[in-house]
Amino acid sequence: MLHIEFTTDLGARVTVDVETADKLLDVQRQYGRLGWTSGDIPTGGYQFPLDNEPDFDWTLIGARKWTSPEGEDLIIHKGHAYRRRELEAVDSRKMKLPAAVKYSRGAKSTDPEHVREKSDGEFEYVTLAIFRGGKRQERYAVPGGRAQGQPAPQGPRPAAPRPTPPAARPARTEEETPF
Repeated sequence: MLHIEFTTDLGARVTVDVETADKLLDVQRQYGRLGWTSGDIPTGGYQFPLDNEPDFDWTLIGARKWTSPEGEDLIIHKGHAYRRRELEAVDSRKMKLPAAVKYSRGAKSTDPEHVREKSDGEFEYVTLAIFRGGKRQERYAVPGGRAQGQPAPQGPRPAAPRPTPPAARPARTEEETPF
């Protein structure tokens, strides 16, 4: 029997029993959908193969995709929003790195020192995940999702639901919470 410890979205620590190792990712997905996490972000962020980026299952780390009101796609993890950044390949005498996709955000004073990274200038950031090189791992993909390289379904896409226009929304009173 395996034991995995989760931290809930409200900070409680919960231990869950897992019968066998082959069920571990299923359990991480189940509780990750609730926003529960099973570990801290490692220095430099989680590392995954680049081919897993398009259909990566963010619930594995307790995160989810979210689109801002401005239409920007973000990853939400422990209440922080991470932006997608494409990094070009580096090929110099000092360093050789393949192209990558990184999900990061600006660092805050409350972030532990080991997760802060410096960029050009004085700006610091925190990387949630970086997708670079490596061989695709199907276990990291959304279950039942479309695998990389397979054609997208053909035919018209269903229309996205439209938000209610501001004039039709009821006014919020001072005493109501904003969420």
